[in-house]
Amino acid sequence: MKRKHSKHQSSQAYMLKGTLDIARSGLGYVVIADGSGDVLVRPGSFNNALHGDTVRVKVFKEHPVTGKKEGRITEIISRYRTEFIGVLQVSPKAAFFIADTDKPMPDFYIPFDKLNGAKNKDHVSVRLVRWNAEDKKPIGEVISVISEENVNDMAMQEIIAENGFSLSFPDEAVKESEQLSGDITEKETKKRKDFRDVLTFTIDPVDAKDFDDAISIKKIKKDIYQIGVHIADVSHFVKEGSALDEEAYTRATSVYLPDRVNPMLPENISNVLCSLRPKEDKYTFSAVFEMNTKAEVKKTWIGRTIIHSDHRFSYEDVQQVIETKEGLYKEEILLLNGIAQKMRRQRFKNGAINFSSQEVRFKLDEHAKPIGIVIKESKEAHQLIEEFMLLANRTVAKYVSDIRAAKKDVAFPYRVHDEPDKDKLIPFVEFSRKFGHKFNMSSPEKIAASFNQLLKDVEGKPEQHVLEQLGIRTMAKAAYKTENIGHYGLGFEDYCHFTSPIRRYPDVMVHRIVASCLKKKPIEDKKMDEKCAHCSERERAAMEAERAGNKYKQVEFMQQFLGEEFDAVISGVARFGFWAETVDHKCEGLISIQDLNDFDEFRHIESDYSLVGRRSGKQFRMGDKVTIRVVAANLDKRQLDYEWVNNTSASDKKSRKPKKKNKN
Repeated sequence: MKRKHSKHQSSQAYMLKGTLDIARSGLGYVVIADGSGDVLVRPGSFNNALHGDTVRVKVFKEHPVTGKKEGRITEIISRYRTEFIGVLQVSPKAAFFIADTDKPMPDFYIPFDKLNGAKNKDHVSVRLVRWNAEDKKPIGEVISVISEENVNDMAMQEIIAENGFSLSFPDEAVKESEQLSGDITEKETKKRKDFRDVLTFTIDPVDAKDFDDAISIKKIKKDIYQIGVHIADVSHFVKEGSALDEEAYTRATSVYLPDRVNPMLPENISNVLCSLRPKEDKYTFSAVFEMNTKAEVKKTWIGRTIIHSDHRFSYEDVQQVIETKEGLYKEEILLLNGIAQKMRRQRFKNGAINFSSQEVRFKLDEHAKPIGIVIKESKEAHQLIEEFMLLANRTVAKYVSDIRAAKKDVAFPYRVHDEPDKDKLIPFVEFSRKFGHKFNMSSPEKIAASFNQLLKDVEGKPEQHVLEQLGIRTMAKAAYKTENIGHYGLGFEDYCHFTSPIRRYPDVMVHRIVASCLKKKPIEDKKMDEKCAHCSERERAAMEAERAGNKYKQVEFMQQFLGEEFDAVISGVARFGFWAETVDHKCEGLISIQDLNDFDEFRHIESDYSLVGRRSGKQFRMGDKVTIRVVAANLDKRQLDYEWVNNTSASDKKSRKPKKKNKN
């Protein structure tokens, strides 16, 4: 129905759904997902909604020319977060909690029987219990007291909470997890294919506690091997609609910070019942392949299994076997690695893009303070696991896709990645041309081939890192969707997440749907689109939390080097300055254009990712080497400030190793 407008506002109110964003001023804006324009909400019209909540807003005013809208919130559909970090104020009459946040929000009333041992002025984490229309203030309960000495712990907890993740599990979910039995029963075993007598092992990071995937290998006949990818059968334990399931769905993912994991599932499930620990029988969901040494799949089987892991390897253990050709199960590991490397080469030949990645890890002391930085690169041991997980994921997705193609309605959370947006790609293509690299943009396949050629050509060259990073930024973001558009970056027509159900909820959904398909009774889930959107949003929030955690540790680490100079590389450029990343420890800080203006007046050349001096012609371009000085390290803002050192170029100097300044 067409809405009628008076001169300054619509005459008919209507409802919209969106996310509440509260500004520091106290005004709220409900952000509508379809991009139709924000709705202004004044503080008296929040109806107990908090920043980040998904709400329904009644629009009562809309300007006919500008389209600006104003409304009031009528319903809170879902809370963005229910746990907060802050300070407790306790008096003989009442207790209140004041949250540490730059967003305006009311104090919480804490009943005395919900203080959980907390005292006046304690730093605490608090859960929102209730805030109904009749409540003057939100009512909360103290979850835990945070030690004043451990600022570190408080900062990490705040990062988790501010991104909408719970710091603790509801009592009902914990109770359910503790009542679950890990006993292997004859009744359940009869429903599964038994792999307990087949050589099986796990390969994980050395500090991992949740092992959700294992590999088995068995020779069938000459040059034919049965290779099993066995995944923890989380859906056997976590039943749909249970308190455990609801909490896992709400979180949708585990969050990995430098000093901790905020898990999707309680410890009894993630580290005990479902973890594929060595020398224990475990229930699994598997994709099993008969393959030859040319990496050709001859036969596939998908179903529920039971396994017994013979050994737990770390990536370092397996890498040593690959490099020395000696060690436990060397023949099997070398065979698997050979097949994995063939699959990897074939994948890139078929259009997958070979973006390499460096993973920065912090070395922490017993108080979780960073004492060093380690740069980890993907080696063949990592690629061995990666290729077999990719094979399992794409095989499961194709299985469900083929059922759907047979006109059976299967709502499924595909993992999709769209083709590049050519408008976003053009500036990158122009920039890479300055380094002598050519792009064929005639088709998505040609674009992928051009990317791979560029990545091959730049290996080991000064521009490698900058072109890799810029290339990644031009790509669309992978997401969960029911529409199967394929995965462009991997070069797969069908792809899903099947292999990490301990830490990702979409994998749990995939397991349930595949199980229903195997029984010829596919689940009909009319809310799958909504679930995919939720899981994609939670994944983005987890990534933001992980970035914030890494940034905090960077700032904490660099505090000891105030006033020190380092070689760095320009990692980003904006109109207000440029970012530089130190060569030695990959810590990024901002050089403000205000500081550069003492030298010259700089203008931003967006197409060239550079700042250029109007008088001197001095250029700061992404990828350039510079010398920086650390001038500020603000832990509260998680921000490093550098200044450009205008002397001889960084390339003419020996790399400066970090040295603590003499505090005397």
